[in-house]
Amino acid sequence: MGGSLALALRGQCREIVGVDADPATAQAALARGVVDSLSDFEPGHNCDLLVLATPVRGILGHLEALTTTSFYPPRQTVVLDLGSTKAEIVHAMTSLPPRFEPIGGHPMCGKETGGLANAEARLFRDRLFVLCPPGYISVRALALAYELVAAIGAQPVMLPAERHDALAALVSHLPYTAAVALVRAALAADDPQVWQLAASGFRDTSRLAASDLTMMTDILLTNREAVLQALGAYTAELEALRGAIASGDEGAIRAALEPAQAKRAELFNG
Repeated sequence: MGGSLALALRGQCREIVGVDADPATAQAALARGVVDSLSDFEPGHNCDLLVLATPVRGILGHLEALTTTSFYPPRQTVVLDLGSTKAEIVHAMTSLPPRFEPIGGHPMCGKETGGLANAEARLFRDRLFVLCPPGYISVRALALAYELVAAIGAQPVMLPAERHDALAALVSHLPYTAAVALVRAALAADDPQVWQLAASGFRDTSRLAASDLTMMTDILLTNREAVLQALGAYTAELEALRGAIASGDEGAIRAALEPAQAKRAELFNG
């Protein structure tokens, strides 16, 4: 996500400074022209906008480091994160020293394949970019966040952190767990031939199961309550569908299927 953001911002800001825990990744980003220069994390505080683009618990660790740092930048720094869950992050942002002006962020896009090699400049184009202010937010921080969203071609939407997490659990985190369950169900059959028959339907519905394990584990741990509620609703829908199928009643089956078909066609043009 961070690499895609850097590519999307090329030519639209004065300088992009890259920071990565993996020296090889950092050097690759510099060699490819994804960033203009590299920095250690602490000197990287001396910037107009600091973007935290790691898995959620990594972001929480960086925020804690900012809270306790003895480094004093010569100017105010806006802090924006790209984490997939927001409540814990936005809460942690409220503890930042006044020299940092934070705002939570989550671009509603992504790939099941991560890493710099899969970075894509157009990833954010025409996608929603959720902004979650931590209570009070400075005009400067909000303006810079909106400027960044516009620069990468995304559409901003403001949401409270808790509401973001509840909605994301339904349309982002639940689909991942459903994809995992689908693959696990096929694995449980313990029949090698099942994979020979797996075609586009299985490929499309299981795609998210290939997502980065660290990223998804962090999401499930930091949005547990909302994900559990979403799983409860999903389980109830599966049981209702199971009941309709078990009844052998064509009308009941069609009544269960039709609303989903209609909404899916409305959202994604069939």
